[in-house]
Amino acid sequence: MKTSAGVSPASDRFNAAGEREFSISELAAEFDVTARAIRFYEDKGLVSPRRDGQRRIYSPRDRVRLILILRGKRLGFSLREIQEILDLYDAEPGEAGQLRHLLGKVQERRISLARQREDIDSILHEIDRLEQQCLERLKTQEG
Repeated sequence: MKTSAGVSPASDRFNAAGEREFSISELAAEFDVTARAIRFYEDKGLVSPRRDGQRRIYSPRDRVRLILILRGKRLGFSLREIQEILDLYDAEPGEAGQLRHLLGKVQERRISLARQREDIDSILHEIDRLEQQCLERLKTQEG
């Protein structure tokens, strides 16, 4: 299907290999991020769309990388750590050393999150105690 200008709409865009291609606005809408955020990831070398004039055209590979970037951010990984993880996906499959590296990063993150959870639990306990003290003082002052 072509628009009146003779251009295929973004949803009908495919590359020479028959793979679906995406515009920056499609990816931004799909993943609820800004186009600016996607351009930032491009500037950092995390995604590399091809260009058609000024337009960026994203491949299925770029889309998967964006999924991994957003998942990594949600898990609290730094952009450097996300880049390392993305590099693992680009490497030859079956590399045990690479998989061990990724596993180590995941385990480190798990330990860090467990510590944060302990800290949060401790702070919540302190807040509960402070709230209870405030309620008791109010009760004695009002009653």
